[in-house]
Amino acid sequence: MKALIKYEAGFGNMRLADIAEPVPGKGQVKIKVMAAGICGTDLLIWQGRHKVSIPLVPGHEFSGIVVEVGEGVTGIKIGDRVTTETTLETCGICDYCKTKDYNICSNRRGLGTHVNGGFAQYVISRQESVHIIPENVDFISAALTEPLACGVHAVMEKSNARAGDIAVVFGPGTIGLLTAQVARAGGLKVVIAGISKDTTRLELAGKVGIDYVVNSDETDLKSFIMNLTDGYGADLVFECSGSHSAVKSGIEILRKKGQYVQMGLFTNPQISIDADSLVHRELNIIGSRSQKPSSWITALELLKLGKVNTKLLATSIFPLEDWETAFVRSQNGEDVKAILYANEKPEF
Repeated sequence: MKALIKYEAGFGNMRLADIAEPVPGKGQVKIKVMAAGICGTDLLIWQGRHKVSIPLVPGHEFSGIVVEVGEGVTGIKIGDRVTTETTLETCGICDYCKTKDYNICSNRRGLGTHVNGGFAQYVISRQESVHIIPENVDFISAALTEPLACGVHAVMEKSNARAGDIAVVFGPGTIGLLTAQVARAGGLKVVIAGISKDTTRLELAGKVGIDYVVNSDETDLKSFIMNLTDGYGADLVFECSGSHSAVKSGIEILRKKGQYVQMGLFTNPQISIDADSLVHRELNIIGSRSQKPSSWITALELLKLGKVNTKLLATSIFPLEDWETAFVRSQNGEDVKAILYANEKPEF
């Protein structure tokens, strides 16, 4: 089968190759990949800046059709349209596995980082991770369930968000745009903030119904938030950009007893902040990593009900043979989300 392989550590060292089709083992499902999104993590793998198992087929945002099931699989059949969580293996015995917090199991092995992922014609996932796509949701929309589930986890499972709250989302990338939509679906008033280089993405935020779109190069964000909240500040901040300045600004614009949620990762995670303000203003600071099974169930329900639009974020589609063009466009910010396909082209 055709697959995109990271064959050696370091920058680049990826190529299209012909490898053996995978065979599902006990409790596993073989999926024909119909659409796969390029994530920031995939770019880091390409650039040699993210440690992965070598050789590896990257890709962890995808959807497809079940073509084979392994021994013991129930509830999933050949022909089902599916997407899948990125978890393939966990230890199964730690405190986090017992509560299905697989995202923080120390022994977790994930698709596209530890084992072969979705930039191929076929991929293997475990039954427990596979979710059937609602009938009214297309393959491209479903391929973005993974980043959508990240937003669900942050907004609906980690934060104390309530309808009517004012939430600020930093970073109008895929995660930021989807997190903002999840918050909007939950009844929050949402401000999404970016800078001038994000102009196209900020315009997209308006198209998906975000309440307030702010270019902080042109508008003083703190003044905007204070005017919006009668001087109190935002109830919640979701930092999705991995920017040091966004962290400082996010903490600064929170109201007393507000909640700050860190989602973005940093090139340099060492950040200086005003720690005294955390005490004096009784701020709540939490991290939100990836997603868990419950996040996927809610994400697919939001897609089914039309409360979130993931397809609008898919700005280009390429056959797997043109992967390098898609990666370069993604790296340069020309696409919000580039989609690859290795079999027949999905409706775009």
